[in-house]
Amino acid sequence: MNKEQILKEIKRTTVENGGVPLGWRKFVQETGIRESDWLGKHWARWSDAILEAGYEPNKMTVGYDASYLCERFIELARELKRLPAKGDLLMKSRVNSDFPSSKTFDRFGSKAKLVEQVMEFCQDHPEYEDVAILCKQYGPRSKRTSAATVIAQSQLGEVYLMKSGKFYKIGRSNAAGRREYEIAIQLPEKLKSIHIIRTDDPAGIEAYWHKRFESKRKNGEWFDLSATDVATFKRRKFM
Repeated sequence: MNKEQILKEIKRTTVENGGVPLGWRKFVQETGIRESDWLGKHWARWSDAILEAGYEPNKMTVGYDASYLCERFIELARELKRLPAKGDLLMKSRVNSDFPSSKTFDRFGSKAKLVEQVMEFCQDHPEYEDVAILCKQYGPRSKRTSAATVIAQSQLGEVYLMKSGKFYKIGRSNAAGRREYEIAIQLPEKLKSIHIIRTDDPAGIEAYWHKRFESKRKNGEWFDLSATDVATFKRRKFM
């Protein structure tokens, strides 16, 4: 696709659009000429291509001010009834050629900064109070994730496999090392830790292995396991 062909298509679509040049996304839809066909090859910006074709770029091809972007973000937030994620912005721009590209919103930096800008905009426009509330409730993903991680880790326990003599013990604990010491002081033979499975359901996972090796149970939590049984247990890191 050479420059002359692209310019010819710009002129044709502009005439068909009532003399108004198309934004590049709409241009792709109408002509099949992709951004990669011209960007960095013939022009650095779509507005440069419009100028060379003999037209004045409209505001949609040049860019958007912060207020305009905030209003479009608010519009989508109301449509979704939540703050849009990057994927929402991308999908909206694909189905609506008049909606700014998701990359356009990157000018604000992180999503937290974008939300902060939108909230400030809403504070100057009382009619957007509903979206201002959504902004106040927003917390960056990293903070939400770290909080969830702390909670999850506090609830994790362990199901362990230990060996004393020829028999194996399958039990559960929130601290396998401490449990190993407590069991060891009660046994005449040395106790060896074989493997630990981390889990958020120690009781349930312990019961699973007890039932799986039920035919090999000797006494309580002690089992006469084969090398294959031990290898099967050791394949699990988390359950």
